[in-house]
Amino acid sequence: MSARCRMAGLALIAALALAQQSVAQPAQVGKTPDKLVVYAGVTLIDGAGGPALSDRAIVVENDRIKAVVSSADLGAHAEGAKVVDASGLYALPGLIDTHVHLATSPHRKAAEAMLSRQLYSGVTAARDMAGDARALADLARASRMGEIPAPDIYYAAVMGGASFFEDPRTVASAQGAKPGEAPWMQAITEDTDLPLAIAQARGTSATGIKIYANLSGSLVAKVTAEAHRQGMLVWAHGAVFPASPMQGIEANVDVVSHICMLGYQASNRMPHSYQQQAPVDDAQLAGAQDAKIAAIFREMRRRGTILDATLGIYAFEVPSAPRCASATAVALTAQAYRQGVLISAGTDRSASLQEPYPALHDELEILTDLAGMTNADVIRAATSIAAMTIGRQHEMGTVQAGKLANLVFVSKNPLEDISNLRSVAFTLKRGVIYRRADYSPLVPARESTVPQSSSESERDGG
Repeated sequence: MSARCRMAGLALIAALALAQQSVAQPAQVGKTPDKLVVYAGVTLIDGAGGPALSDRAIVVENDRIKAVVSSADLGAHAEGAKVVDASGLYALPGLIDTHVHLATSPHRKAAEAMLSRQLYSGVTAARDMAGDARALADLARASRMGEIPAPDIYYAAVMGGASFFEDPRTVASAQGAKPGEAPWMQAITEDTDLPLAIAQARGTSATGIKIYANLSGSLVAKVTAEAHRQGMLVWAHGAVFPASPMQGIEANVDVVSHICMLGYQASNRMPHSYQQQAPVDDAQLAGAQDAKIAAIFREMRRRGTILDATLGIYAFEVPSAPRCASATAVALTAQAYRQGVLISAGTDRSASLQEPYPALHDELEILTDLAGMTNADVIRAATSIAAMTIGRQHEMGTVQAGKLANLVFVSKNPLEDISNLRSVAFTLKRGVIYRRADYSPLVPARESTVPQSSSESERDGG
């Protein structure tokens, strides 16, 4: 075992042990939403990219938004309602982290610690990008039933070439089953019965198929077509090895992850497998002017392919993300943004539990400060576009009548400074209120230690 693996393992063991020192859950857990509540006098940022609208009233009935009106037009909407004075606050759609890892090596208490902080920080949904589906299903159920304070969880079933399942993380995520043969972690070959394989993945209650590594372009296309036929989304690495970035995009995957992996399109030689990859050529990509990269971004925009950039793992120089220099990652993300690619806000890293806010807030600040995205577009990346990555744009991501009452109320205007999202007053998830003042870390902050990359890979978070 390498020194890096040993260090990551020790950090994880420390985190898991300390996570067991949990405190009592706040009183909101298990609470059902009030039948009718009006949040009055708020300034609304709807998540669609428009300007802030002052003096609005958001009418919530049970777990849904019933109406959004000006305070002057509230009238009959307030009859029989509980009225909450939200004047001075800014309301946004609940935030969504589009790249987390909660159960690579499952430990319930550690996951609960991270999820609680997310919810009390305004995060109302999360996309888990590879782990033990049994543990994830249990967490998703507990969150949905209000048994734990947590965002709603949407997760992947992993598919890759047979050689990928030599990766030790797959052993941790398939305990009790054989990696590559578990319904949530399947090896795919030309002989695979794809309709059956996708059906088995669906049976785990996964939202999407994650195409991980070591598949040809033709197999990526076949998996994607069958998953879409059965109503599942397809999430893929930016390069699947030997499938190139463009082959994945032309296969019509819905989301691609890790900005630096797209740089392999401009490489002189495409690595044959995940295990054999080398860093991209930073010199060739300097300034992000390569014509092949520009062509990728044009095709992504044309198809509506979403980029889950995970820029923070490069900006923070996480050891598990060595594919390109941070400057290259920033330049590529900025170019994708300029070319009109849809960008979602995914982290693929865990901030230390000593931090009051999760890694998503770092990611949003990096997208504005380094990649040059406007505050309004960064909010979209964590709300309306993020909802698209999980196929839930019809029920979350913007503040509209009929959608889930998933909202975050902050005391400072994030359109002026995206770091103002760190001023959470309370979160509303499915109509239930979680006040920031009630948040107690499930691990004592002075003692907590968590791996900086939630995936613990020597190559990438997945």
